[in-house]
Amino acid sequence: MLKAEARSTALQIVRPAAALLLVGLTACNTTSTGTTPPAAAAPGPRVAAAPPVAPGGGQLEMVGRWVLASPNAGFCNMTFSGKPGSVEGAIAPEGGCPGKFFTSRKWVFEQSGLVIRDHKGEPLAQLSAAAPTRLEGQATSGEQVSLTR
Repeated sequence: MLKAEARSTALQIVRPAAALLLVGLTACNTTSTGTTPPAAAAPGPRVAAAPPVAPGGGQLEMVGRWVLASPNAGFCNMTFSGKPGSVEGAIAPEGGCPGKFFTSRKWVFEQSGLVIRDHKGEPLAQLSAAAPTRLEGQATSGEQVSLTR
């Protein structure tokens, strides 16, 4: 009988405490007007495309070392990393890159071609395959750029 009384007393204490906890948690998830704040919209996914077919056939493989060049602005070496055959990866630029390409950090094949993005995710250039070991395109600043092996 003593155990039953103890259980009853414990439930009398626990139930109100649990109710207060729920009320407190609900209050943390509301605004000062008493409404639940809207969930933040997740950014839409970027649509990656398959690596383009290089002129002459075969998929263009980005993983490895490339030379980025811009007429009258210079050139630099860049290492593109990722799994072989992947559609996106990281970029490690070496010193002396023209324009803002020293901030290059990511590459991705999108429907429009290869996009090089900076450390903030902003596009720096868009290129397309011109040969099995060459891509050509334009930087967002307007200058012509190329990647060659």
